[in-house]
Amino acid sequence: MPIKGRFTAGACVLFERPVSLEQLNAALAGFDVVNTKPDVTEWALGGPSVTLAFRPNVNGLVVVDTVDRPWPDHMGDPKNETKLFGAWSMGHFGPFAFPGGLKRAAQQSWGWEDGKTAPERHSAFVRILASYVLGPVSGDAPIFPPEYDPLEELNFVTLVALTVAQLPGAVCYFNPNGESLRDAATVENSLQFAEQNELPPLDVWCNVRLFNVGEGWLVMDTVGNGQLGLPDLPDLEVCVQGGKNYNLQDVDAFLRNTTLYLLQNGEVIKDGDTLDGPFNVKWRARVRKMSLIDPPRRMLRLFPEDGTQPPAVLMQDRGG
Repeated sequence: MPIKGRFTAGACVLFERPVSLEQLNAALAGFDVVNTKPDVTEWALGGPSVTLAFRPNVNGLVVVDTVDRPWPDHMGDPKNETKLFGAWSMGHFGPFAFPGGLKRAAQQSWGWEDGKTAPERHSAFVRILASYVLGPVSGDAPIFPPEYDPLEELNFVTLVALTVAQLPGAVCYFNPNGESLRDAATVENSLQFAEQNELPPLDVWCNVRLFNVGEGWLVMDTVGNGQLGLPDLPDLEVCVQGGKNYNLQDVDAFLRNTTLYLLQNGEVIKDGDTLDGPFNVKWRARVRKMSLIDPPRRMLRLFPEDGTQPPAVLMQDRGG
């Protein structure tokens, strides 16, 4: 499963046409620019780039590079596209990016309806990655510095992405680690709402998806909770029988509220615990090593104590 490593957070902006390094420099002039790199040896590892300071006292850097080709959603073939596959495996497309992420994000773009088709217009992208081990650091430099704050880091990366998204030809913001698509206006509104209410903008960073898994059962899950904590937080799956007429907006809110609870309290929900939730029923938690649906990640799977019997596929763990 993907994990945080050399790169600890990331996002990108899809564009209709390539963005020049000069455009990037001009757009990011309001940040603390520490380096500009015009040369490219392998696009998958990095295009022409601007490096920004973030927590410079612990070598915090955010690299913003421009790539003159579409997002490589398949992430490379290990035999025939070794450089692309290697770049993906080392986190150069985001610490939690997984093949097919852009396609899934478009299919499940419920928070921004135009996201279902908008990525079809893109032919280039700008990539934004955070790291603490780039440049001249010692061999034993920690991947995660003292007082590492993933939410502060995500906020900074998102602000950079929003700034880049003001450039001409921008299609949308894409967080490959949470498979979330948004236009610039939606991102800006979400950030303002989050700040006013002292909440993290979960809808910008983490998608909520809906699947029909057969036998009349639905699964709604989160993608991207691993970005929010250290150690990485598990994602959530809520399993309900469709015939029970559960209000899916209430299920969505249940997922977000449970994520916030985990953020505030840590992984205190254990296998078999029950939670208070919507529809006046208790919800039984099951800890799972592997999600039902890609990308692969740790899960808390939640079932309503409403007298229904989930099918076998929902009771199993893909992780063994």
